[in-house]
Amino acid sequence: MTGRRGPAKLAVRPGRPGRLSDRNLELVLLLGAILICCYGYAETALAVSGKLPPSMALTCLAAVVLPMVCHVAVRRSAPHADPLILPLATLLSGLGLVLIHRLDLAYAAHYRHAAAAASGQLMWCGIAVAVFAASVTLLRDHRRLQRYPYVTITLGLVLLMAPAFYPGDVYGAKRWIFIGPLSFQPGEFVKIIIVVFFAGYLTLRRDALALAGRRLMGMYLPRGRQLGPVAAVWILSLLVLVFERDLGTSLIFFGLFVIMLYIATERTSWVVFGVALFAVGAFVVGSFEPHVHGRVVAWLHPMDIFLPPDKRPAGLISDQAAQALFGFGSGGILGTGLGQGHPELIGFAGRSDFILTTVGEELGLVGVTLVILLYALLAERGLRTALTVTDPFGKLLAGGLATALVLQVFVVCGGVTGLIPLTGKALPFLAQGGSSMVANWLLVAVLIKVSDTARRPPPAPATDVNAAETQLVRP
Repeated sequence: MTGRRGPAKLAVRPGRPGRLSDRNLELVLLLGAILICCYGYAETALAVSGKLPPSMALTCLAAVVLPMVCHVAVRRSAPHADPLILPLATLLSGLGLVLIHRLDLAYAAHYRHAAAAASGQLMWCGIAVAVFAASVTLLRDHRRLQRYPYVTITLGLVLLMAPAFYPGDVYGAKRWIFIGPLSFQPGEFVKIIIVVFFAGYLTLRRDALALAGRRLMGMYLPRGRQLGPVAAVWILSLLVLVFERDLGTSLIFFGLFVIMLYIATERTSWVVFGVALFAVGAFVVGSFEPHVHGRVVAWLHPMDIFLPPDKRPAGLISDQAAQALFGFGSGGILGTGLGQGHPELIGFAGRSDFILTTVGEELGLVGVTLVILLYALLAERGLRTALTVTDPFGKLLAGGLATALVLQVFVVCGGVTGLIPLTGKALPFLAQGGSSMVANWLLVAVLIKVSDTARRPPPAPATDVNAAETQLVRP
């Protein structure tokens, strides 16, 4: 090969004889993911009751049809998209159904009137697939999302602050909007809206934000006039923390902006400054807000819940953090096996953020590692897309979506394992929840459209001069 070696390394390689095309490779991986999920669903029921569940046929049919709908939509509307993104999302969602089915069996055996959740989660998977297929088909070019930045951020802020105006709370936090019998978490969708706005804003302001100010301890501090956006986002994240008592959404919201700011400017000082701001704000709010303070106490003293009530630290009211540690400890390296643990001891949160505890107890350290690696690989494909796509908005959009996924996985896994205080956010794809499922599949749809643009081969060269003058280059 002759010529310079540089950006050409990221170009799409031409197909070789005997090599699967991207879409055929995606189909093979999807079939593998489907087989794993169907086997896990059957194995769980056999381990608990010794017979297949009555809904086995319907669940397996849905496990085949729904991914095929996604595959057809990608094949028709994003033929050059990354072939790993869709199978990874499918496998994670399927594993979530298996775990929720496992928890249904555990709750039914130990609690009266325990409602099953697997069928409802399967319905939300169908809705998420419909949203995914519509998004992939209707969004012709990801750059269209950049057209209305102020409408986007207005919608995002309304959704972000709306739960604060609803009376009451759910388990101490205000993150839900109730419309009649229906409810949803707007924070799950806000993370995508915020990424779209930040990508558009930073594309226009990246040069000004990259300017260096004074030098302190080896780092260039941001210039004073450029601190305004960071201060505004910091104050807004603290308002979410105070009025909605939602540590997870606040952390994801502010972390997204700081990391995307670093991607746009490549200045470490923004990250250091942002982390310092959030640490100060979280310390102040955690000192006087009872719900947030209670989560910090449960993080610092999880085992004190077993002391007599008069000897427990103030604000410690739940044994979930301690039970999660017991679950991870009893799982060991390989776990007790599907259906052989006691995930019901976690209580009501077993289907949400603490669903990772079921993985740790019944699949062991190996299972937890594999699940985290699936998330890491999905985020890696997003970051690879950000490196490959040529337009600045697409780079920040793909990088921001991957960052949003990583941040949410971090705050959930970190809280459950005792690395950071509990946040109450749902684990993407695995946890029960319609809002989370639909929002994460929408994230995958946008990521696939960006990867389709990034991996699209250049147009064939014109055969003559006249043709070269009239040749159209696809965006």
